[in-house]
Amino acid sequence: MKAVIQHKFGDSHVLQWAEVETPTLNEEEVLIKTALTSVNYADIKSRKGNKGKGKFPFTLGLDAAGTIVEAGESSGFEVGDRVIAFPIGGSYAEYVKAHKHLTFKIPESLCFEQAAAMPTVSILSYILLHEIGQVKKSDTIVVHSGAGGVGSMLVQLAKLAGVENVIATVGNLNKEDYVKRMGADRVCTYDTFSEEVLQLTNGKGAHVIFDSVAGEVTTASLDCLALYGTLVQFGNSSGSAGHFKTSDVHSSCRNVKGFSLGTTRKHRPDMLAPAAEQVIDLFASGKVKLPIAKIFDLSEAAQAHDLIESRKYEGKVLIRV
Repeated sequence: MKAVIQHKFGDSHVLQWAEVETPTLNEEEVLIKTALTSVNYADIKSRKGNKGKGKFPFTLGLDAAGTIVEAGESSGFEVGDRVIAFPIGGSYAEYVKAHKHLTFKIPESLCFEQAAAMPTVSILSYILLHEIGQVKKSDTIVVHSGAGGVGSMLVQLAKLAGVENVIATVGNLNKEDYVKRMGADRVCTYDTFSEEVLQLTNGKGAHVIFDSVAGEVTTASLDCLALYGTLVQFGNSSGSAGHFKTSDVHSSCRNVKGFSLGTTRKHRPDMLAPAAEQVIDLFASGKVKLPIAKIFDLSEAAQAHDLIESRKYEGKVLIRV
C-alpha cells in the first residue's frame, strides 16, 4: 500500500511517499480503508522530533475516517462499517489498523469529510468542556487559539451547552470574523486578552480558561482567572512551558488541571467512547460543523504541513487518501 513515511526528523521535506506493507491484525483490531485523515498540530511536533525519540521509519497521523475491509473475530465490527478511528502506527496511509476500543461507527448521514475533521478535536473538546473544565451555563470562559481545530470545537460546544460568555483568543484579529461565526462572544489577541477579560468581568476574571498555548499565555491566563477558577492546560503550541507558583493557586482557591488525549488513548481508552458517541450525534444531526480549510492528496502531505505551520488557515486541514 501507499503511505507517507519519514526516516529522520526535520522540516516537511522529510515526508516521503512510499510503498509499505499493509498492516496485519489481531482478533481485537480492524483494518480500515482510509477515506480521509486530518492534520493536527501534534503531527508537526512529531515530525520535528519535539515529542521525543522516533523509531524510524514511521508514519504520522492521529485519526482517520474510512470503511472497514477486515475485522478481527473479537472486534465487534463488520466489513463495510463506516468508522472513525485512532489508528495504530499513523494514518497517512491507504490502509490503517485500529483497536476496537479506539474505533467508532458513524452513520451514513455523516460525510467522510466532516468525520475525518472531527475525531481528535471534537472528542478532546467534549471531554475538556464537560469533564475536565465542568463548565456551567453561567460561566465566563476563555478559549485560547480560537481559530484552530480544538478552539473552533470548544467555542461551538460551549455555546451549544448554553454558556453565556465565551471569549476566544487569536494571534491576529484577521481571524476575528471566523471565530465569531463559530459562536464566540468576544475575540481578543494574546497580547490584550488578560486586560480585556478583567474589564469584561468587572475585575472578577474568567471561571474557566482552556490553554493549549502555554508559555507566556499561561502566565497571562492566571492574571485573569477568577477566584475558585480552573485553568485547563492541554498543550504547548508556543513551544515553551508555562509557569506558575503554588501561591498563584492555593490562597485564591484556584486550580490547574491537565489533560492529554494521547495519554488517555494509551492508558484510559474507555474514557473516549461516551464522548465519541455524543459528538458523532452532534455532527450527524448538523448541530455542530467544522469548516474545512483545505483538502490535500496523500502525496501532498508536505504541503499540508506547510499550511499548518504558516497558521494562515481557519478550521481543519485534511488529507484525502
